[in-house]
Amino acid sequence: MKNNLKVQRAIKNLTQDNLAKLIGVSRQTINAMESSKYVPSTVLALKLAKVFEVKVEDIFQLEDE
Repeated sequence: MKNNLKVQRAIKNLTQDNLAKLIGVSRQTINAMESSKYVPSTVLALKLAKVFEVKVEDIFQLEDE
């Protein structure tokens, strides 16, 4: 799953640590999501969308196989 989490963070001027605290996860979780090593749960994806004020689809995109 591709994502533009890093771009969205930059737009909101948030560090990985800031974002992690806002949604209740560790900085390492944010790092893992940004490097596509971790796919978030639906609840986590919805929390991210709320923070960034966008739709989930604006952050995460399925990759064609």
